[in-house]
Amino acid sequence: MLDLVIINPTAHAEIYQGLSGEYAAIEPPVWAGLLSSGIKAQGFSVEIIDCEGEMIGYEKVAQLTQYLKPKLICVVVYGQQPSASTQNMYGASLTCNAIKNINPDVPLLLVGGHVSALPEQTLRSENVDYVCQGEGIHTLSGLLRINLQRSDHLKQVPGLWYFDEFKQVVHNERAAMVPMGELSQVLPGVDYDALPMKNYRAHNWHCYDGMTDRSGYASIYTSLGCPFTCSFCCINASFGAHRFRYWQPDFIMKQIDDLVQNHGVKNLKIADEMFVLKEPHFMEICRLIEQRGYDLNIWAYSRIDTIKERHLEQLKNAGINWLGLGIESVSLRVRDDVVKGKFNEDKIASVVSEVQSAGIHVAGNFIFGLPEDNLTSMKENLDYAMSLELDMANFYAAMAYPGSQLHLDAVSNNLKLPDTWLGYSQHSFETLPLSTNYVDAAQVIAFRDKAWQAFHTDPAYIKRMDQKFGAKVAKHLQEMTTYKIPRKYAAKKLDVELNYPHFDSGSYIIPDKKVS
Repeated sequence: MLDLVIINPTAHAEIYQGLSGEYAAIEPPVWAGLLSSGIKAQGFSVEIIDCEGEMIGYEKVAQLTQYLKPKLICVVVYGQQPSASTQNMYGASLTCNAIKNINPDVPLLLVGGHVSALPEQTLRSENVDYVCQGEGIHTLSGLLRINLQRSDHLKQVPGLWYFDEFKQVVHNERAAMVPMGELSQVLPGVDYDALPMKNYRAHNWHCYDGMTDRSGYASIYTSLGCPFTCSFCCINASFGAHRFRYWQPDFIMKQIDDLVQNHGVKNLKIADEMFVLKEPHFMEICRLIEQRGYDLNIWAYSRIDTIKERHLEQLKNAGINWLGLGIESVSLRVRDDVVKGKFNEDKIASVVSEVQSAGIHVAGNFIFGLPEDNLTSMKENLDYAMSLELDMANFYAAMAYPGSQLHLDAVSNNLKLPDTWLGYSQHSFETLPLSTNYVDAAQVIAFRDKAWQAFHTDPAYIKRMDQKFGAKVAKHLQEMTTYKIPRKYAAKKLDVELNYPHFDSGSYIIPDKKVS
């Protein structure tokens, strides 16, 4: 009998709407792969079903679980960034319902960042038997080692939430976080062999250099968690503490060797929340990649206040062609309120220039609608983003993601939150960001969408991309910006003028119905 089926659910089309077909990445489910390797290392048999990678619908995955007849089914609700866990609950919920409709007797467990942040709510609202609060590996192995028909045995499983025989919610003590020194034994890398590696593709901008083939793509974690306490972030929901742990560089290199030599990977995402943080860790990984002579196209994340000029040559030599920099807001007042760095605009500009001078492209990350934002500060943030001569910009609307301090504050202050988990997606029809202390949510989402359009249609930006990456990329950008994301809640009229000569400030929002 098969011990465990791990499912990575999907709702790709609903989460990304029209962007899902060509522009969005399709990424390997790293946490599903980590849990699979960890459980296999303990001697259990495991199958992974990646619904997104295999493009499998809810009924089909339910039929597969019925055929496989596992002792336990685990639906893993993570994503390639912390915020993705909540939006993925939409697909997870439909997956669980489909499984229980045809296979009601097989125990079903939910694991993930969102689940850890809201364990009781998840148990009460979803069609599952168990919920895990924590990383998942100890809860999974605990369930697999007991008789699941014995309710008294369930008390032995760390991190488990369940209903007792009286239909009361019961939960056990949270599982201990895996110590850094034990990561390679307890979570021994991603089980890439169990995943449909040929089906994954990189982000479009990741491959702007000549618009190279987006296949041959993988994601990898070299570290877990983050020591910082930004109030908009939910990265540590599964871990229960602001901790930073990492696998040793030699161990990471064995995984990269496997990806290159056995899976044909050439485009690699280092999915760590903060890769450029512990200098001995990331610099040694880069040195080992350079030593191998691999011709990889890599992107990773850094903070403005962790990257140093002395790092750049080694990062570039390893094939790190893109760095995502968390700028969030140029306003110190807005950033101080969410505990995000003390750097000023001169420091931001200096870091961007230094990184680009080293031949590394910069993707700047900005958030509109943080609690202290008003329309003036949002406009100043956009103006600053456009002045930086970035190679790409991610514009987000501030969300109260479960597991973040913003979510706790929103709940305690009775602020309006999305009615559905899809409402936490940045690109869905139902997206509903937070209102700020000065601006309502409808204005925030309208501003975000118009800001993205203004940035990516700026003639100076298109010309810069043409000169740097070629006419094919410039044409690609022009085609991409013809798509306007349909929104349910966005304001029809923005209460501030963007005042860019190239930009049509007329409304493009579709507020009444979803576009098929």
